[in-house]
Formats: sequence, structure tokens, C-alpha cells
Amino acid sequence: MTENKDEIIALCQTLDRAHHDKDAQAIAGCYAPDAVIYSLAPPLGERGLDRRGLDAWLATWDGPIRIDAQDMELSVTEGLAYSSALNRIRGTKTDGEEVDVWFRTTMCFRKTGEGWRIVHDHSSVPFYMDGSTRAAVDLRP
Repeated sequence: MTENKDEIIALCQTLDRAHHDKDAQAIAGCYAPDAVIYSLAPPLGERGLDRRGLDAWLATWDGPIRIDAQDMELSVTEGLAYSSALNRIRGTKTDGEEVDVWFRTTMCFRKTGEGWRIVHDHSSVPFYMDGSTRAAVDLRP
């Protein structure tokens, strides 16, 4: 199991580096073609990574996108694994806005002929239950 865990951690590091470098091809390579994705952006969900949407999102960043995981928990079996973590995304948008937001992520991984791939990715932020339905992007762990 240690080898599988190391391979999944390496996949997550590849994904982090690909975001840093704004490399859509490398990001997409971390996912299974039919992955279920519940990202922070609309729509509510999709199957497969939307490359046009990803390219458009990456183009809104000026410089690297830094995503750091905290409190990651990883459970691995022979061919399936899942992780949960708090993630912090930081960087500068093309309009000069500085982004520094924490969000939650749960991922499921499957071992394929090409190695481990993300088959389910769910990211979210809580929202305030005060009637405003504002996203709680000001929270810190």
C-alpha cells in the first residue's frame, strides 16, 4: 500500500505544480476522462474536465497559482483511494486582485493502466446560514 500512497501523493504534487505553472494539459492528465467534478465554479457538476473552461480560468491569473493542502487525509486500497483536505489557493488575477481563499476538497482516485487518476473531485466553500447565502470565503483554519 505504501507504493500506491506514494504514487497518489506524487499525482497530487503533479496537480499542484500544473496549477502553479498554469499547465492545462498537465492538469487534465491527472484526471480520468469521465471524472465526476464538482468544482467551485458553475455548473453544479460535470463529467469530464472542461478544457475550454479550464483554459479560460487559467487565463484569468497573472503569474503562478499556488494551492497548498493542509490536514490531508488519504486512505488507500489496492485500486481505489480517497482523500480530504483543506486547501488554500493564492495568486494574483489579471486585474490585480490578490486571491487568498481556503476551501474544502474530497477526491477519489482509481488505479488505471496509466497509473492513478482522479475520478471524483469535489471542492466547496461553506456559506453563511444567516439568510444572505454568501459564500464564506473569509474563513481560515
